Amino acid sequence: MPDLDPVIHAQARLRIVAALATLDPADQITFPRLQDLLEMTAGNLSTHLRKLEDAGYVAVEKSHRGRTPVTYVALTTTGRRAFEDYTDRLWALLGGGR
Repeated sequence: MPDLDPVIHAQARLRIVAALATLDPADQITFPRLQDLLEMTAGNLSTHLRKLEDAGYVAVEKSHRGRTPVTYVALTTTGRRAFEDYTDRLWALLGGGR
């Protein structure tokens, strides 16, 4: 039985990675937009993003738009591959395969 990645497997982190995986590999999303999409509190989203960032699955970039700070989030190549592996393993667990 294939093991599921424990970093991705937590419900909130799975939702984050799945949402980011819908973006083109070169794209990123602002923190508030991701927060709105996932209907998560800022603190909860930050906590889960930190865990994903520590694993190398997401990149968090802090910048400024004029004088306003803005945080961008993107799925890394490693994160995209980990999500693909996760979904492949999940399909295998379900008795399918892709």
